[in-house]
Amino acid sequence: MSMDELAAAALSRFGLSPEATARLCNVSENHTYRIEEPDSGRCYALRVHRPGYRTAQEIESELDWLEALRRDGAVDTCVPVTAPGGDRVLEVAADGLDPHNVVLFEWLPGAEPDPEGDEVIAGFRILGAISARMHAHARAWTPPTGFERPAWDYAHTIGPEGYWGRWQDGLGMGPEERSVLARLDAAIGQRLAAYGQSGERFGLAHSDIRLANLLVDEGRVRVIDFDDCGHAWFMYDFATTVSFMEDHPRVPELRDAWLEGYRSVAPLDAADEAELDTFVMLRRLLLVAWIGSHHTFATEAAELGAGFTAGTCALAERYLSSHA
Repeated sequence: MSMDELAAAALSRFGLSPEATARLCNVSENHTYRIEEPDSGRCYALRVHRPGYRTAQEIESELDWLEALRRDGAVDTCVPVTAPGGDRVLEVAADGLDPHNVVLFEWLPGAEPDPEGDEVIAGFRILGAISARMHAHARAWTPPTGFERPAWDYAHTIGPEGYWGRWQDGLGMGPEERSVLARLDAAIGQRLAAYGQSGERFGLAHSDIRLANLLVDEGRVRVIDFDDCGHAWFMYDFATTVSFMEDHPRVPELRDAWLEGYRSVAPLDAADEAELDTFVMLRRLLLVAWIGSHHTFATEAAELGAGFTAGTCALAERYLSSHA
């Protein structure tokens, strides 16, 4: 049975009509499908989780936080659909495939802000303001018993327990690249150790808050894709906004817009701002590992390829010249 057939099999478990259809939208960590139900005229997003990446309890915890954010008025988020039995996370088995956890969301209208157009600066102000609101909520919120989300600390990003593998196994990695990036790794580790993980600096964060994960509909902004939310440095959220484009010439301008948006909601210490470049390089090195471990099944990773490692080395030399 194919993944498409597994997705189709999940629909009846959520009580949808036999006439409902599933169309693949995206493959990254998970398979995401657009579901259309002709009988009701309603649409949904079905997320089929990659086995071994998130446990059912971690997924439940993700849904707990995004629903709390919406309920408490911090940010507008996607809406999970509950199955007839009351579950939000279902395990679906199919012949020839391992069991997969699946989640169904209401389909949200809108589109992501244009990352290349004139509105990108306004989009980064929005990202900054949304990040500040989520960080404030995370500091004040008491998670329910059993809450489990991954930690995006040094050990679990570019360190020995990295969720996405070793950056040393990235594409296009030769002796020269390993040498440059090893110096980068060491510098990042030293600076993050000095920066620390106090409750004001480290806590529950979206951890992938890019323009691609915003939906704007007639002025209403919603945040989607909390699959990587976890315990991280709050300033790491800025680094995720420039994922895959860290070397773009507009990044300094985008950073200023993000800071302006953030400070429109909450103050930001000079020490936090001083480490934004460190978090950008942490994310960049993590993405080298991601490409190395995902290029066989994630289209974006395959397209970025070895050139991303070469670009990372150039960024590393520039960073090390002023931060090592």
